[in-house]
Amino acid sequence: MTLPAPLLEYLSAPSLLDVWMTLRNRLERTGHAISGTVRVDLNADAADRLSGLLGRPILAGIRTLSVSDLDAALLRSSAGRGLVPVLAELTGGPLRDRPSERLGRRQAVSALWADVEQTIHDRGLSSTPWVRPWIEWLHSTGLLIRSVTTARQEFDTAAHALALALLSDPPQRILGELATAVAGNAHALDKDTLAGRLALRALCFAFDHPEPTTARDRINLWRLAGITVDTISSTVLTWGLRPPGADAWSVMMRTRADLGLVTHLTLAELSSTDALLTLPGTTVAACENPQVLQRAAEAGVGRTLICFSGNPSSAGSVLAGRVNLRYHGDFDWPGISIAARLHAAGAGLWRMSATDYLEAAARGTTRLPLSGSPIPTTWDPELSQAMDRVGVAVHEESVINTLLEDLR
Repeated sequence: MTLPAPLLEYLSAPSLLDVWMTLRNRLERTGHAISGTVRVDLNADAADRLSGLLGRPILAGIRTLSVSDLDAALLRSSAGRGLVPVLAELTGGPLRDRPSERLGRRQAVSALWADVEQTIHDRGLSSTPWVRPWIEWLHSTGLLIRSVTTARQEFDTAAHALALALLSDPPQRILGELATAVAGNAHALDKDTLAGRLALRALCFAFDHPEPTTARDRINLWRLAGITVDTISSTVLTWGLRPPGADAWSVMMRTRADLGLVTHLTLAELSSTDALLTLPGTTVAACENPQVLQRAAEAGVGRTLICFSGNPSSAGSVLAGRVNLRYHGDFDWPGISIAARLHAAGAGLWRMSATDYLEAAARGTTRLPLSGSPIPTTWDPELSQAMDRVGVAVHEESVINTLLEDLR
């Protein structure tokens, strides 16, 4: 319904525009309450037109107008409608109800945070040490409440991905496969999606890692969680790996080993062959730090050595699942965390006992303090206790000679 043409022309005079906008702002602020007054500055034309509408003289100048009087006058006029619908027609659209919007937003935001907490519980993340700092970061940034309508699904996608990557023990995934598994969309965890941003920030807290600023940073952060962005950037270092088969790939690997070459195996390469990697019953040593493998290669040790270069990448996890493994890593809490995950997946441990730690700590000339929270060492409960008590980190570089003796 529109105002009758003569009344529309009368009320649409430029001299009245500030009056109508002042009234609109007041009614939007008060939830359309037809009460109170407004102060307006009227020129002669505006005063004359309001006098005609209200049926009483209004003088030019700064005047106080009753909102209810104007509403009643419009109802009596040919408009037959009150102030709210008339203002909507005169000023370009329906009036907002800001108090209701604020209340509705508060309710929506409260419901969103309740859903976030429920999702954390449902995805099994409640007891992880990094989840509270992550949620506090979300509260402080307002990242979720900027898009309340889509935030629930995006948050669940991120939480589901984190649970699969960090808490479960399926075969390691490529990022697109992980995204498809949790959201049915291979791009659901890309860097320009809300779910991707949420997941990456959670990984920063999980691994005490700075926020990524480059594509390489993002790739490396996902790799810490065992997720590779593609099948060729994820690699694992090997020394002296001699697959026993007669196929071309196995022959090539033995040739490289005979030539004394270190080999970087990609996830694509490991996925393309089902050849046996070792003779049945063979146990392969694995380390965390590339310097250990480098020294092993320089020394020409005769035994096979695998290096994960920190947390196993997807390629490293695939390789670990195809050999009998014994693993050595850093005696610090991140290193123990890696060892615990590999041990839970079936790997043995190599010189990772409480006795090994205490001997290495006693020999060490550089005493680096341990940081972070203790992690249980199920293969030797006394190890975690000893590390917590002594409070010194022992990195692999300081025990290289001992490890090399084992590999000769």
